[in-house]
Amino acid sequence: MASKSKESPKESLSSRCSPIPTVVQPPTDKKLFENLSGAGKVIGVLTSGGDAQGMNAAVRAVVRMGIYVGAKMYFIYEGYQGMVDGGNNIVEVTWECVSSILQVGGTVIGSARCQAFRTREGRLQAACNLIQKGITNLCVIGGDGSLTGANLFREEWSGLLEELAKTGKIGKEAVKKYSHLNIVGMVGSIDNDFCGTDMTIGTDSALHRIIEVVDAIMTTAQSHQRTFVLEVMGRHCGYLALVSALACGADWVFIPEYPPEEGWEKHLCVKLSENRARKKRLNIIIVAEGAIDIHNKPITSEKVKDLVVQQLGYDTRVTILGHVQRGGTPSAFDRILASRMGVDAVLALLEATPDTPACVVSLSGNQSVRLPLMECVHMTQEVQKAMDKRQFDEAVKLRGRSFENNLNTYKLLSQKKPDSELPKSNFNVAVMNVGAPAAGMNAAVRSAVRMGITEGHKMFAVSNGFEGFSKGQIKEISWVAVGGWTGQGGSILGTKRTLPAKYLEKIAEQMRAHNINALLVIGGFEAYLGLLELSAAREKYEEFCVPMVMVPATVSNNVPGSDFSIGADTALNTITDTCDRIKQSASGTKRRVFIIETMGGYCGYLASMGGLSAGADVAYIFEEQFDIRELQANVEHLTQKMKTSIQRGLVLRNENCNENYTTDFIYQLYSEEGKGVFDCRKNVLGHMQQGGAPSPFDRNFGTKISAKAVQWISQKLKESYRKEEGKVFANTDDSVCLVGMRTRNLLFQPVSELKNQTDFEHRIPKEQWWLKLRPLMKILAKYKISYDVSDSGQLEHVPGCKLQQVDNPPM
Repeated sequence: MASKSKESPKESLSSRCSPIPTVVQPPTDKKLFENLSGAGKVIGVLTSGGDAQGMNAAVRAVVRMGIYVGAKMYFIYEGYQGMVDGGNNIVEVTWECVSSILQVGGTVIGSARCQAFRTREGRLQAACNLIQKGITNLCVIGGDGSLTGANLFREEWSGLLEELAKTGKIGKEAVKKYSHLNIVGMVGSIDNDFCGTDMTIGTDSALHRIIEVVDAIMTTAQSHQRTFVLEVMGRHCGYLALVSALACGADWVFIPEYPPEEGWEKHLCVKLSENRARKKRLNIIIVAEGAIDIHNKPITSEKVKDLVVQQLGYDTRVTILGHVQRGGTPSAFDRILASRMGVDAVLALLEATPDTPACVVSLSGNQSVRLPLMECVHMTQEVQKAMDKRQFDEAVKLRGRSFENNLNTYKLLSQKKPDSELPKSNFNVAVMNVGAPAAGMNAAVRSAVRMGITEGHKMFAVSNGFEGFSKGQIKEISWVAVGGWTGQGGSILGTKRTLPAKYLEKIAEQMRAHNINALLVIGGFEAYLGLLELSAAREKYEEFCVPMVMVPATVSNNVPGSDFSIGADTALNTITDTCDRIKQSASGTKRRVFIIETMGGYCGYLASMGGLSAGADVAYIFEEQFDIRELQANVEHLTQKMKTSIQRGLVLRNENCNENYTTDFIYQLYSEEGKGVFDCRKNVLGHMQQGGAPSPFDRNFGTKISAKAVQWISQKLKESYRKEEGKVFANTDDSVCLVGMRTRNLLFQPVSELKNQTDFEHRIPKEQWWLKLRPLMKILAKYKISYDVSDSGQLEHVPGCKLQQVDNPPM
């Protein structure tokens, strides 16, 4: 999946470096982007509609990728209005024009609503302005309205040119030369309301703003036993409200796609009063601005507040977040997403032909995919039609699998059913943390406990990992006991790196004493090794012949079998925020290069993805070996950059990338070689990467993956229960699994099968998906590099879309 080829130092595009070893060419069956020339192509980039954090990262990626391949790049300021007005609104840009915008919120090229572009006269003028610059390729970053307008513009293009030629505004040669307009879209919208993509640019950052407010509100609400009604954006889509509710454990959420049942007022009051009776000191209710009841009448935050005050007499406050959700710096996720989409958008334009339909670059799982723009727009419009017809179940399905999973998980975890309605499984399930603490572990434990109780199990919490297990640090844990855990960092249960091998007999005794029928382990590489040891001990200890599953949780993201681990996103945001501040500290000073050391053991995930999100020049990792020649070439590359308008450089180093080329060595080398051009500073980020409140992604991911793990346990318990003996007996390989996100799906994989995929010496997977993204950082830093794009270019289809021309879409 991921390429393991070594990067070799190469010559900078903007400078002449010292001689460098010849690069071994990859196999010819690969499609390499350097073979796709942009010479002769002119690309315009614009942002339209509402602004969203991450738009600037997308603009930066489009411009730099375009220049990198030899295309002419133009900014179109103020969206379609600038295209219609022309003149100074359409300006050619250079590499340096997009420096220092990666971390800036909003859009530096502006966005505006444009009535003129809705008319043919306006589009005629826009076409004339583009032809004057030779622009026949457009990259549009906006919502469904902006992208629909772009598609209409493309469909009318030849007719517009003919009309311009008739009026003498352009010559007939221009009609022939500029006969086709290619369009590629990227969705920039905090609402995540566009069908066909799991996440739109800006959504994750908006969730960060919401969760920051919720975390702050919860402290004051607890102090005064208050109820807070929080209104978030989402006029037509409840994604922000739903995920925020899932991430903070809200008591109730109102969204347009899933209005409450008749008589919801009474149910809400009963739930709030029950929570207060359980000694819960605060209540959080989240309302999407477009929330409605089943009769399509609006449910406002003020209406909810008045209801609570009048019926229950609770001290209640309303907080309307408004445009604060659009503000602030983009999150690490949005920067990486926007950078990936921007690069792929340019590739799509390079590969486009006159017959290629307008496409939109989307995210499916962790893969960047291209979808026909109008299929996505059609599906998005179908959601609104379903809601207008009060077909709300259909609306939820049309939103996509991710939205539906979020809603189902929230419904299961937000409210405990009466004991009389719960199934009685008579199974005992233990949950524990193993390894280093990772933000999001507590959200995963909360989810597991509540899902287990919903499934009818007795849930037991094990403190301090396998060592605590051996000492009998086990107790039953209730639904209420895990309330408020989602937003807390670290591990409330306590966690240790100790492996179970030397405690096997004592752990078996404890499992027998507490009649543990299944085990859920949330942790990192030690948790993986621990399950392997428990599985190997089954022949000797029958107590371990029970279903066991692991949920990956480690900042290093080094567990085989999963593309993502709980905690890694929070660590990435810490790295990104710190790099932003470090770079800012050099503002107004002389030229400076920062050497930053990240955690990760031998896994270069944090260094690589942190480098991409922070705009680093280079990231040194263990997986791609380097030597002194590459270090020298990197120094010379930075030296040339510093002699131009670039004032700051950023170098990331994974802590175990090389035993000899230490952070101190690299710092001293750069300091010596950069004398007279730049000076250096170093910073070791250390354990701050493991601390802090979990990010919305880690809360949501931890909650959903842990709930799925418990549902898997329930199924395995049913399959392995021996009724005649009255016990569970599971000794097959598929009863000891790791649950992980692989490409586009959540998979349960036997840990025994993952052994062949593991480099045990260095505690990393042998194949890592993110390695194929490594060249993006080098490209955006202007290094000459090879980039395999073999898996791009295939236009996929939106499942279920009536506009499709195929019976069985590949997705």
